[in-house]
Amino acid sequence: MSEKQRIASISRKTKETDIQVTMNLDGTGICQADTGIGFFNHMLDGFARHGLFDLNAFCKGDLDVDSHHSIEDMGIVIGQAIREAVGDKAGIKRYGHFVLPMDETLILCAVDLCGRPYFSSDLVFTVPRIGDMDAEMIREFFYAVSYSAAMNLHFHQISGGNNHHIAEASFKAFAKALDMATQYEPRIAGVWSTKGSLA
Repeated sequence: MSEKQRIASISRKTKETDIQVTMNLDGTGICQADTGIGFFNHMLDGFARHGLFDLNAFCKGDLDVDSHHSIEDMGIVIGQAIREAVGDKAGIKRYGHFVLPMDETLILCAVDLCGRPYFSSDLVFTVPRIGDMDAEMIREFFYAVSYSAAMNLHFHQISGGNNHHIAEASFKAFAKALDMATQYEPRIAGVWSTKGSLA
Protein backbone atom coordinates (compact mmCIF):
# COMPACT_ATOMS: atom_id res chain seq x y z
CA MET A 1 0.00 0.00 0.00
CA SER A 2 1.29 3.46 -0.90
CA GLU A 3 2.17 5.75 2.03
CA LYS A 4 0.70 8.83 0.36
CA GLN A 5 -2.23 7.20 -1.38
CA ARG A 6 -4.31 4.29 -0.19
CA ILE A 7 -3.68 1.81 -2.98
CA ALA A 8 -3.88 -1.97 -2.99
CA SER A 9 -3.15 -4.55 -5.69
CA ILE A 10 -4.53 -8.05 -5.27
CA SER A 11 -4.24 -11.12 -7.50
CA ARG A 12 -6.17 -14.36 -7.16
CA LYS A 13 -5.84 -17.41 -9.38
CA THR A 14 -7.85 -20.61 -9.16
CA LYS A 15 -8.90 -23.30 -11.61
CA GLU A 16 -12.01 -21.18 -12.28
CA THR A 17 -10.73 -17.60 -12.44
CA ASP A 18 -7.59 -15.50 -12.85
CA ILE A 19 -8.14 -12.02 -11.37
CA GLN A 20 -6.02 -8.90 -10.91
CA VAL A 21 -7.37 -5.81 -9.16
CA THR A 22 -5.72 -2.50 -8.29
CA MET A 23 -7.77 0.00 -6.32
CA ASN A 24 -6.92 3.54 -5.23
CA LEU A 25 -9.32 4.92 -2.62
CA ASP A 26 -8.01 8.44 -3.27
CA GLY A 27 -8.46 8.47 -7.02
CA THR A 28 -10.54 10.45 -9.50
CA GLY A 29 -12.96 7.80 -10.77
CA ILE A 30 -10.87 6.21 -13.52
CA CYS A 31 -11.85 2.64 -14.28
CA GLN A 32 -10.53 -0.10 -16.53
CA ALA A 33 -12.72 -3.18 -16.17
CA ASP A 34 -12.47 -6.29 -18.32
CA THR A 35 -14.36 -9.24 -16.85
CA GLY A 36 -15.80 -10.71 -20.02
CA ILE A 37 -19.26 -9.64 -18.82
CA GLY A 38 -20.35 -6.36 -20.40
CA PHE A 39 -23.01 -5.36 -17.89
CA PHE A 40 -20.72 -6.18 -14.96
CA ASN A 41 -18.01 -3.99 -16.51
CA HIS A 42 -20.60 -1.20 -16.70
CA MET A 43 -21.46 -1.64 -13.00
CA LEU A 44 -17.80 -1.57 -11.93
CA ASP A 45 -17.26 1.57 -14.01
CA GLY A 46 -20.19 3.28 -12.25
CA PHE A 47 -18.86 2.16 -8.87
CA ALA A 48 -15.40 3.61 -9.53
CA ARG A 49 -16.64 6.82 -11.13
CA HIS A 50 -19.17 7.73 -8.45
CA GLY A 51 -16.93 6.70 -5.54
CA LEU A 52 -13.98 8.59 -7.06
CA PHE A 53 -11.93 5.40 -6.83
CA ASP A 54 -9.38 4.45 -9.45
CA LEU A 55 -10.03 0.80 -10.30
CA ASN A 56 -8.34 -1.67 -12.60
CA ALA A 57 -10.26 -4.94 -12.57
CA PHE A 58 -9.39 -7.82 -14.89
CA CYS A 59 -10.81 -11.33 -14.84
CA LYS A 60 -10.39 -14.34 -17.06
CA GLY A 61 -13.02 -16.78 -15.89
CA ASP A 62 -14.85 -19.92 -16.89
CA LEU A 63 -17.67 -18.11 -18.66
CA ASP A 64 -18.30 -21.26 -20.69
CA VAL A 65 -19.81 -22.58 -17.43
CA ASP A 66 -21.59 -19.38 -16.35
CA SER A 67 -20.81 -16.01 -14.79
CA HIS A 68 -20.98 -17.14 -11.16
CA HIS A 69 -17.30 -17.75 -10.48
CA SER A 70 -16.12 -14.60 -12.26
CA ILE A 71 -18.49 -12.26 -10.43
CA GLU A 72 -18.25 -13.85 -6.98
CA ASP A 73 -14.44 -14.07 -7.14
CA MET A 74 -14.22 -10.46 -8.32
CA GLY A 75 -16.24 -9.53 -5.23
CA ILE A 76 -13.77 -11.41 -3.04
CA VAL A 77 -10.78 -9.65 -4.59
CA ILE A 78 -12.32 -6.16 -4.58
CA GLY A 79 -13.24 -6.68 -0.92
CA GLN A 80 -9.66 -7.70 -0.14
CA ALA A 81 -8.39 -4.61 -1.98
CA ILE A 82 -10.70 -2.33 0.02
CA ARG A 83 -9.57 -3.90 3.29
CA GLU A 84 -5.88 -3.59 2.41
CA ALA A 85 -6.13 -0.07 0.97
CA VAL A 86 -7.99 1.36 3.97
CA GLY A 87 -5.20 0.13 6.26
CA ASP A 88 -5.59 0.47 10.03
CA LYS A 89 -8.57 2.85 9.54
CA ALA A 90 -7.03 5.50 11.77
CA GLY A 91 -8.77 8.85 11.30
CA ILE A 92 -11.48 7.70 8.90
CA LYS A 93 -15.20 8.23 9.36
CA ARG A 94 -15.85 4.45 9.36
CA TYR A 95 -19.57 4.85 8.62
CA GLY A 96 -21.06 5.81 5.29
CA HIS A 97 -24.55 5.97 3.84
CA PHE A 98 -26.26 7.21 0.72
CA VAL A 99 -29.74 7.27 -0.76
CA LEU A 100 -29.41 7.25 -4.54
CA PRO A 101 -32.24 8.08 -6.96
CA MET A 102 -32.34 6.81 -10.51
CA ASP A 103 -35.62 7.73 -12.16
CA GLU A 104 -38.31 5.58 -10.46
CA THR A 105 -35.72 3.77 -8.35
CA LEU A 106 -34.48 4.81 -4.90
CA ILE A 107 -31.80 2.71 -3.18
CA LEU A 108 -30.34 3.15 0.30
CA CYS A 109 -26.88 1.78 1.07
CA ALA A 110 -25.13 1.88 4.46
CA VAL A 111 -21.57 0.79 5.28
CA ASP A 112 -19.65 0.24 8.51
CA LEU A 113 -15.93 -0.53 8.16
CA CYS A 114 -16.00 -2.20 11.56
CA GLY A 115 -13.90 -5.29 10.87
CA ARG A 116 -16.93 -7.55 11.21
CA PRO A 117 -18.60 -8.95 8.08
CA TYR A 118 -22.36 -8.72 7.74
CA PHE A 119 -24.57 -8.40 4.68
CA SER A 120 -28.26 -7.56 4.37
CA SER A 121 -30.22 -6.75 1.23
CA ASP A 122 -33.83 -6.60 0.11
CA LEU A 123 -33.08 -5.73 -3.52
CA VAL A 124 -35.68 -7.27 -5.82
CA PHE A 125 -34.93 -8.29 -9.40
CA THR A 126 -37.79 -9.55 -11.56
CA VAL A 127 -35.79 -10.79 -14.55
CA PRO A 128 -33.18 -13.57 -14.66
CA ARG A 129 -30.62 -11.52 -16.59
CA ILE A 130 -29.71 -7.87 -17.05
CA GLY A 131 -27.79 -7.60 -20.29
CA ASP A 132 -25.35 -10.52 -20.17
CA MET A 133 -25.24 -10.69 -16.35
CA ASP A 134 -27.29 -13.02 -14.17
CA ALA A 135 -29.36 -10.79 -11.87
CA GLU A 136 -28.91 -13.12 -8.88
CA MET A 137 -25.15 -12.49 -9.05
CA ILE A 138 -25.57 -8.90 -7.84
CA ARG A 139 -26.34 -10.23 -4.36
CA GLU A 140 -23.45 -12.70 -4.56
CA PHE A 141 -21.03 -9.95 -5.57
CA PHE A 142 -21.94 -7.65 -2.70
CA TYR A 143 -22.00 -10.53 -0.21
CA ALA A 144 -18.46 -11.46 -1.27
CA VAL A 145 -17.28 -7.84 -1.00
CA SER A 146 -18.73 -7.42 2.47
CA TYR A 147 -17.18 -10.58 3.85
CA SER A 148 -13.71 -10.23 2.36
CA ALA A 149 -13.58 -6.52 3.29
CA ALA A 150 -14.91 -7.33 6.79
CA MET A 151 -17.58 -4.63 6.58
CA ASN A 152 -21.24 -4.31 7.44
CA LEU A 153 -23.07 -3.67 4.16
CA HIS A 154 -26.79 -3.02 3.96
CA PHE A 155 -29.06 -2.32 0.99
CA HIS A 156 -32.68 -1.25 1.19
CA GLN A 157 -34.81 -0.80 -1.92
CA ILE A 158 -37.17 2.07 -1.20
CA SER A 159 -38.68 1.98 -4.68
CA GLY A 160 -37.86 0.61 -8.10
CA GLY A 161 -39.28 -1.13 -11.12
CA ASN A 162 -36.64 -1.18 -13.85
CA ASN A 163 -34.07 -3.89 -13.15
CA HIS A 164 -31.23 -2.01 -14.85
CA HIS A 165 -31.96 1.02 -12.67
CA ILE A 166 -32.07 -1.07 -9.49
CA ALA A 167 -28.72 -2.68 -10.26
CA GLU A 168 -26.98 0.53 -11.31
CA ALA A 169 -28.38 2.55 -8.41
CA SER A 170 -27.12 -0.13 -6.01
CA PHE A 171 -23.55 -0.03 -7.31
CA LYS A 172 -23.53 3.77 -7.26
CA ALA A 173 -25.08 3.99 -3.79
CA PHE A 174 -22.44 1.58 -2.52
CA ALA A 175 -19.74 3.72 -4.10
CA LYS A 176 -21.01 6.89 -2.42
CA ALA A 177 -21.42 5.18 0.96
CA LEU A 178 -17.94 3.65 0.80
CA ASP A 179 -16.43 6.97 -0.26
CA MET A 180 -18.00 8.60 2.80
CA ALA A 181 -16.81 5.83 5.13
CA THR A 182 -13.20 6.03 3.91
CA GLN A 183 -12.91 9.82 4.19
CA TYR A 184 -10.78 11.30 6.95
CA GLU A 185 -12.37 12.95 9.97
CA PRO A 186 -9.91 15.59 11.24
CA ARG A 187 -11.33 15.48 14.78
CA ILE A 188 -10.37 11.80 15.18
CA ALA A 189 -6.72 10.94 15.83
CA GLY A 190 -7.02 7.16 16.09
CA VAL A 191 -9.72 4.72 15.08
CA TRP A 192 -13.35 5.68 15.66
CA SER A 193 -14.19 2.97 18.17
CA THR A 194 -14.50 2.71 21.94
CA LYS A 195 -12.54 -0.55 21.66
CA GLY A 196 -9.55 1.23 20.13
CA SER A 197 -9.43 -1.14 17.16
CA LEU A 198 -11.38 -1.80 13.97
CA ALA A 199 -9.49 -4.97 13.07
